[in-house]
Amino acid sequence: MRLVSAEPRLVVFYLVPEFTMMAFSSAIEALRMANAALGYEAYGWRVATGDGGKIRASCGLTLDPDNSIAEERQHLVTHQRPALAIVCGGKNVHRHGDRAAEAWLRECRHRGVAIGSLCTGAHILAKAGLLNEKKCALHWENIPGFVEEFRGVEVNTGIYEVDGSIFTCAGGAASFDMMLHIIQRDVGEEVIGSICELALVDRVRGPGERQRMPFAQRVGAQDRTVMMLVEKMEQSLADPMQIDELTASVGLSRRQIERIFRNELRCSPARYYLKLRLERAQHLLIQTSMPVVEVAIACGFVSASHFSKCYRETYGCSPQDTRNRNSHSKRTPARRLREFASAA
Repeated sequence: MRLVSAEPRLVVFYLVPEFTMMAFSSAIEALRMANAALGYEAYGWRVATGDGGKIRASCGLTLDPDNSIAEERQHLVTHQRPALAIVCGGKNVHRHGDRAAEAWLRECRHRGVAIGSLCTGAHILAKAGLLNEKKCALHWENIPGFVEEFRGVEVNTGIYEVDGSIFTCAGGAASFDMMLHIIQRDVGEEVIGSICELALVDRVRGPGERQRMPFAQRVGAQDRTVMMLVEKMEQSLADPMQIDELTASVGLSRRQIERIFRNELRCSPARYYLKLRLERAQHLLIQTSMPVVEVAIACGFVSASHFSKCYRETYGCSPQDTRNRNSHSKRTPARRLREFASAA
């Protein structure tokens, strides 16, 4: 057990409009349970918003913050300076930029304050220039748009990432795992078991654990050849491989691969490949302001007109219609797959 500090270790949570409540509350609860397990106030926390006013989460609930960003900047030169500043992101994070918040985060970094993010908060850190040549994690659904906008940032697909004194996570329950990692670094490993018992958590997940369910569980596929080929497809969405090239990589004929895909996924490999590219395009249309033609190129289409035709046939609307609505489809990925396959 590390030495007990006379003062609580302060954490400031900067809430971005439409932040994800689950990610935020999981992080806060980890700190509260650490205090309970330790028997003293090892951690304290404050909540900040851009203007210090009420803020609404993506679930519709509102919170009253403790401070504004301007007040937090003043605290950086007092004994109330935090040890850690965490950005809590959520929906439509690209629409909620705040230059004052970015300047505050850069000043935090300059003054030795550790930096973190939850869910899509990495987008705010990247906008502030704090993730250049750094590794980070964010929610899998927002990765396509992020990597197109921030080419100098290495995005990992695990549940959280630690790069020096920068902590980023995918949000959701992963916030709890990342905070346990931070708590362990601060006060030692002994307390982690007690926190897990309080939270009814049976194990501590490491940073490299996957965010999404394995492909086989998501779509019900069992064949290892299908899994290998889909992984190759997912790695080459911007520059699609020829189907014959894919089949040659596993040593089977095209006819054999066609049969396996229809048995496992109820569609041809070419159609499934197209489905993956169109899903990526949908994410880019919603999450970025990239021109439609650039979205088409990023997803391996040779022209905007061909892309628009394929997109409309699949989703029943144009790429621009999707962008204008700026809302995610309510269909689950599994349902979209069934609909796509049934049209084959």
